[in-house]
Amino acid sequence: LQRMLSIAVEVDGSPTCSSRKIADDIFPFILNIPLRSQREALLNTMQSQLLRCRLLELLFQHSCDVPTTSSMSLEKILYFLSHSSVLPQFQDETAIWQRWDEMLQYLSLLLMSYQTFPLAEHLRRSLSDRMDLVIQKAKPRLQDSDDISQLDIQLKMNDFISRMQEALGQTFPPQIQEKLFMLK
Repeated sequence: LQRMLSIAVEVDGSPTCSSRKIADDIFPFILNIPLRSQREALLNTMQSQLLRCRLLELLFQHSCDVPTTSSMSLEKILYFLSHSSVLPQFQDETAIWQRWDEMLQYLSLLLMSYQTFPLAEHLRRSLSDRMDLVIQKAKPRLQDSDDISQLDIQLKMNDFISRMQEALGQTFPPQIQEKLFMLK
């Protein structure tokens, strides 16, 4: 399945458009996956970084009270950090800290996926155009919304940690502390 999805993204002249179409079709099914381990297996084994990034973006848009229409960027990931509630209640009964843990896992995965494709930008182009960029050793172009400061990151992380502390009302389990450190 993962290989077929990756090929489906790649065969289009515009991988960004095809990944959006495929993600829009797959997203309702992800919401119906009953177990976290199954959701993570699907997302972690996804071969197309572009498709994984789009699916995670949809998941976080779904968990925001006020979704944003901006394009994917580091600024948008910070927006998700500030405005996402814990991910939608899936069918399994999990403790609230585990839902926050899953959210942190997906935020880290989104950040890793995003760094792989938009900053390298090559995956947004067709396969033939990409070969030309590789041959030319073209440098990636950053978007304006990727220019964020350390202060922005620190403020958003502090806000996120206080929201999580308020929701959990206890000290963070070691798993969450580790994921917070990795996300920073």
